[in-house]
Amino acid sequence: MDAIKSVFEAKKAEGRPALVTFITAGYPRGHDTVPILLAMEAGGADIIEVGIPFSDPIADGPVIQESNNIALKNEIDYTVVLEQIKEARGRGLTAPVLLMGYYNPILAYGEDRAIEEARAAGANGFIMVDLPPEEAGNFRQKCAHARLSYVPLVAPSTSLHRIEFLASIADTFLYVVSKMGTTGSSIHGSMNSALPQLISRIREYTTLPLAVGFGVATRAHFDVAMDAGADGVVVGSRLVSVIKESPAGEIPQAVERYCCELSLKGQNPRVRLRSASPLLTSPSSSTLCNGNYQPSSSTSLPRRFGEFGGQYVPESIFDSMNQLEAAHRAIIDDPAFWNEFESLSGFMNRPSKLFFAENLTKHANGAKIWFKREDLNHTGSHNINNAVAQILLARRLGKRRIIAETGAGQHGVATASVCARFGMECVIYMGAEDARRQSQNVLRMKILGAKVITVESGSQRLKDAVNEAMRDCVTNLSTTYFLVGSCFGPHPFPTMVRDYQRVIGREIKSQMKNAEGKLPDVIVACVGGGSNAIGAFYDFIPDKSVRLVGVEGGGEGLDGNRHSAPLSKGEPGVLHGVRTYLLQSETGQISETHTIGAGLNYPVVSPEHAWLKDSGRAEYVVATDEEALRGFRLCSQLEGIIPALESSHAIWEGIRLAKTLPKESNLVICLSGRGDKDVEHVSELLLGKWADRLQWHI
Repeated sequence: MDAIKSVFEAKKAEGRPALVTFITAGYPRGHDTVPILLAMEAGGADIIEVGIPFSDPIADGPVIQESNNIALKNEIDYTVVLEQIKEARGRGLTAPVLLMGYYNPILAYGEDRAIEEARAAGANGFIMVDLPPEEAGNFRQKCAHARLSYVPLVAPSTSLHRIEFLASIADTFLYVVSKMGTTGSSIHGSMNSALPQLISRIREYTTLPLAVGFGVATRAHFDVAMDAGADGVVVGSRLVSVIKESPAGEIPQAVERYCCELSLKGQNPRVRLRSASPLLTSPSSSTLCNGNYQPSSSTSLPRRFGEFGGQYVPESIFDSMNQLEAAHRAIIDDPAFWNEFESLSGFMNRPSKLFFAENLTKHANGAKIWFKREDLNHTGSHNINNAVAQILLARRLGKRRIIAETGAGQHGVATASVCARFGMECVIYMGAEDARRQSQNVLRMKILGAKVITVESGSQRLKDAVNEAMRDCVTNLSTTYFLVGSCFGPHPFPTMVRDYQRVIGREIKSQMKNAEGKLPDVIVACVGGGSNAIGAFYDFIPDKSVRLVGVEGGGEGLDGNRHSAPLSKGEPGVLHGVRTYLLQSETGQISETHTIGAGLNYPVVSPEHAWLKDSGRAEYVVATDEEALRGFRLCSQLEGIIPALESSHAIWEGIRLAKTLPKESNLVICLSGRGDKDVEHVSELLLGKWADRLQWHI
């Protein structure tokens, strides 16, 4: 870290900011990285950030996303990145190098090893986009022991007390995010007019250097940041674009020329001025926070379930998570809130019925099988419970624009429905593949007035829809409420969604006592993100006599990687703000998933389910695509109820379990959704191999 300090001291003596440049390692080709690093320094770069490629960079715009995808196709991982830095050092690179990226590849590599090998390769520190200091205690200590810098970020939304905290733990400089949103810049764009005020606010708490990034593309932008008080100016997306636009054999020369344009190397650039600039744009309402956010120390809800959970989020939304938690705490024990919620029972069609599946019980010839009929709720699934509760919370927060992610489309329809009911703008992100498979739900959302944005990136499924929704949330934080559909994401989302879905388990407990005079022996539910399952399970966790069984999407089986079973085959990791079980490669890149049920097609699971698995309180199994289709057929043809394909996984496992239990036992299956949305998809499947395999010709 001493080298970084020396750079800022030297630039301060000159009266000019340091030029900090960024490149994604391995872009556009693996062998381009070292020449690019040397060209940056030759062009006047004072500090260099080297991006560690990651499959799901939620805080980055299209330019950096593309460079990450290409680097991963070039088989660039953390080991290769360190080899590139070491080679560059051997070829004369002297500028300090910061490793920048997302936490999961570091976690998969092993913190101790990652830090020690970074130091040995010649790196000088880390900027971790989704590892805020509250989650980085051990990591920061290890960096300090290795004399490597851990660089905190400050955003326009960061509250005053949090700025004070971040300044207190910084060891070399603070990275100042100049505007809300994802990375990206344009030579025709302008800088945030509130930047001088933001820098002044930070200056109240520290004399450390401040490096400003996001939105810098030209020397004019550089000068605006300098005159606003920046000690360093970060250029990333535009530099990546320069590389992309350059002929393959001329990339180092183009990089050096561009860096020279920014640094004015060999010229006599002016020193800092303190005047307004026409390149500053008017601030939006989200430019600066009002300083009234509750500090993280004031939160009282547990952030973790055992080792799982947490808030692994970009700095831009950290304070808003604490605001959201405070709002949730305020309403969870507020009778007025729940009175309003219950006043909408007619809209939701609650309570949902507990139905004795007599024919399936005869078929299984074992335990009595009961359905918790969440499929009869308004919009056809359990999702309406959470959507109604969160729309009431959003109203209390004064938010009028609602965004949501959806896989099978059920959460999207529920969100569109409550937005229509309460007159709010609604934007739904849905993977293009899911939109194709669930076209009926796409139409329903549009009829309800929602704007449906299909996501073409990645696997074009739920994970990618979540990525885009989170980017929208970061960009439009002041006006937008992210109505998360399942128990994933940073704290407090998993706890909130569970609290809003636990009505399922409460009703099961009451209804079973009325029907049978006792608790059920087993509760079975499908698990994707896990909201219907945790809603059904939660009130029974203390009742040890009740078995809790979650059923993941087994896809084509667990022997390969064509499944969606993070609890059965995943490893602990971090994605979308939460530490939990997830499907990932050995190098920490997120794996693509497959299951016939679109709503289960997600590589991450609720941290509470992860804890229930590790504690042994719940058990988790899989149902394959074939088994889910068999469950779908049995339910349809024996009970006259067409279930969602997601629920069909639980139906199959429920029937299998019932066969092994005494006839006096009671087994409840959470029928989380109806299958209208899947009829067309099943008919397509039965035109192929499944018709003969299932001996089902329709």
